[in-house]
Amino acid sequence: MEPFRTLTGVAAALPMANLDTDQIMPKQFLRGVDRHTGLAEGFLHDLRFSAPGVPRPDFVLNRPPWTQAKILVTGPNYGCGSSREHAVWGMRQLGIACVIGSSFGGIFADNCTRNGVPAIALPLQEVERLLALAADAGRCTMTVDLEAQLIATPGDGRTVAFTFDPLKKDMLLKGLDAVGLTLESAAEIRRFEQAHLAAQPWLA
Repeated sequence: MEPFRTLTGVAAALPMANLDTDQIMPKQFLRGVDRHTGLAEGFLHDLRFSAPGVPRPDFVLNRPPWTQAKILVTGPNYGCGSSREHAVWGMRQLGIACVIGSSFGGIFADNCTRNGVPAIALPLQEVERLLALAADAGRCTMTVDLEAQLIATPGDGRTVAFTFDPLKKDMLLKGLDAVGLTLESAAEIRRFEQAHLAAQPWLA
């Protein structure tokens, strides 16, 4: 997994509330388990397409400059619903590398972290400001600095700080998933195993 430190790119506004993972990644796209290919089409499929392969011209991600969006500014409770990790895989495959909103489904936010995507929660007033900027083609570029925990918006010359869980931040900065995080303690785990078996050899 690639480390996430800073990201500058086009932000797209998706203000719908309670957009659940069934809508983010419809069930017909759950047959594969490849997190790297094959799921970009499924991301928000029924919102993006009127029929398979027929884009809805009025949907934000089908219109320039948002066809190149790297950041998604969302409505409240984005990613609620079932725990399908495919929702994050498809979002990432389409090129969305960061989501910003006032709240997220808990499992979805965890899945984001495990796939290198920061899910950044801000107060609703700040999200509304970012949604307005993201909806303006001339002001939709933003920079997310995870290390400094800042979002810069050149469109209005402002910067906003955000809070972020220290463990999730460390995972993202280092490009670690849950297994990689565990393996950082491999030497300690091995020492524990050896001591445990030495004290209780019948378990060996």
